[in-house]
Amino acid sequence: MKHRIVTAAQMKAIEQAGNAHGLPYLQMMENAGLAAYAELKNVLPQPGSLLVVCGKGNNGGDGFVIARAAAKEGWKVTVLLAEGEPKTPDAITNFERLHGLPVEICSDVSGLSHEPFTAVVDALYGTGFHGSLRPSGLAACALMNRQHENGAFVLAVDLPSGISTDTGEVAEGAVRADLTVPFDSYKPLHTAVSSAPLCGKIVCDDIGIRDEWHPVF
Repeated sequence: MKHRIVTAAQMKAIEQAGNAHGLPYLQMMENAGLAAYAELKNVLPQPGSLLVVCGKGNNGGDGFVIARAAAKEGWKVTVLLAEGEPKTPDAITNFERLHGLPVEICSDVSGLSHEPFTAVVDALYGTGFHGSLRPSGLAACALMNRQHENGAFVLAVDLPSGISTDTGEVAEGAVRADLTVPFDSYKPLHTAVSSAPLCGKIVCDDIGIRDEWHPVF
């Protein structure tokens, strides 16, 4: 994969091109979640306890895919709906796919404050985030950072929550990750001086969008 850097708007156009060429958004979400889970297993091959913090958009949908894959392989999985139930169609589909699996679903940050986790997945905010964190987001990010300080391995899906994709501006309370997994292309925040240190190691994974499908920017 080329070391390609694209903006949030350009990434949206790349995904639209993938969908137009017969790679549905739902399949891209599946590919993204499974790729990120594979990166987690590279670091932690033995199942442990996993907290997946999900927002209500498609970044949260990636998190639901990770939660499903982990639960099927013996992880003790807790999903935190940090801002309520998912709102986008593909995220809703993947949330529903958790039904029947041994996954604890909760919406109360305070109830998780003292529970130790082996790993945390930050699937709260994606490339659309900018500005400052809302109270619910701030509380969820604080929980993830406390887990990190207590020794949990933190994997961020696409970017650590609280960072602006195109500028690398870091909101107060943003997540500090050990590993960040962007998909298809890097984004400006991954190389910005202000934000790159919060990403930890950065591994860009393929989600099935061929180079020849990419729009010309």
